[in-house]
Amino acid sequence: MVKAPLHEPLRGLKSKRLFRDGKIIAAILSPDFPFTAVALPQLRTAAEERGQRLEICEVRTADQLATSVEAAVKAGATGLTVLETPTLHDLRRQIVDVAAKFRLSAIYPNRDFVDAGGLMSYAADRRQQYRRAAELVDKILKGGKPADIAVEQPTKFDLIINLKTAKALGINVPLNLLMTADEVIE
Repeated sequence: MVKAPLHEPLRGLKSKRLFRDGKIIAAILSPDFPFTAVALPQLRTAAEERGQRLEICEVRTADQLATSVEAAVKAGATGLTVLETPTLHDLRRQIVDVAAKFRLSAIYPNRDFVDAGGLMSYAADRRQQYRRAAELVDKILKGGKPADIAVEQPTKFDLIINLKTAKALGINVPLNLLMTADEVIE
């Protein structure tokens, strides 16, 4: 496994923008989780490199979700991304519904959101991560010292696209993106 910034795997993808004008993207996050502090600066950097601006939607409870996303839409957001946390994963159905209500193109942090009706996800292959975790546990159980085991980043990422959602949003997904997808839900 290699170490790379969170946005690095998307750098090479070239396609028509799925985010209408794509200038302002809403980012739903839970500010109280440590992952957010690590991921948000990288997300900001990725947006800036693409000439985009982030509208931050801080969500701690389900009650804050619609209001926060509506404010981002009023500020001009046409797309949506979600920084994964347990809180937001539990709210995936509501997040997908809010994205549909405001007709936002959205990319999610894992396939569970796409299975719930979201447009697309691009995320590390969980099966590969679980297998690798089991291998590392096996090393430890056989006497290996945890401190001697290198920290690893995932190397396999899955792009899942939900064409039913794309059609409902009036989005024509570029053919090159469909051909790149690991799975297309029709």
